Amino acid sequence: MEQEAETATPTNELSTLVILLLKGVIYQEGDALLWNLLLKLQARVRDYVTVLGLELILDEAEGYAFLRSRQESDENAALKLPRLVARRPLSFPVSLLLALLRKKLAEFDASGGDTRLILSRNEIVDLIRVFLPESSNEARLIDQIETHLNKIVELGFLRRLKTGHDNQKGEAAAFEVRRILKAFVDGQWLADFDARMAAYQTQLGTDSKGSSNE
Repeated sequence: MEQEAETATPTNELSTLVILLLKGVIYQEGDALLWNLLLKLQARVRDYVTVLGLELILDEAEGYAFLRSRQESDENAALKLPRLVARRPLSFPVSLLLALLRKKLAEFDASGGDTRLILSRNEIVDLIRVFLPESSNEARLIDQIETHLNKIVELGFLRRLKTGHDNQKGEAAAFEVRRILKAFVDGQWLADFDARMAAYQTQLGTDSKGSSNE
């Protein structure tokens, strides 16, 4: 009887974890108690979400967990489940920014030191500026990049930090690159980074010519 009491877990704890994971990412730094509960119940969470065609991705070292659709084998193609976690098509500039941020994160990790990569908005602008067509309208360029940054914040790969240098619009002047980005842009992808950057530049050149001909 004592053993049963120890292993019994209130249903609402498991339900709470699954609901929160369905809504987004769980971070260790966000709620230590919730994170510890997830570590304790992760086997049950995995079994639960498998029924929904999902899998739990949990990185204890980096301190994050999220759900993604399971890869279906060709044998199960006929029984393929509808996607519960929808794919989000990304614009070309957003994809480019994610690539550059992932590269920056890899360089940051290689240098050792702090675990949090924090970049000012100006530093991020400088990262992408060399890949964009030259523009004489600096304010317009900044506004366009700010729009892309908003999307990346919405996706959860960047977090705005309130600083003492916020601009007049109330926008944060600094961003933390969330380490969950590593789960979506892996080492093999980084190995092909130079080739991808060349493809990006070619695409940008094509887009620029198309825009100038309109």
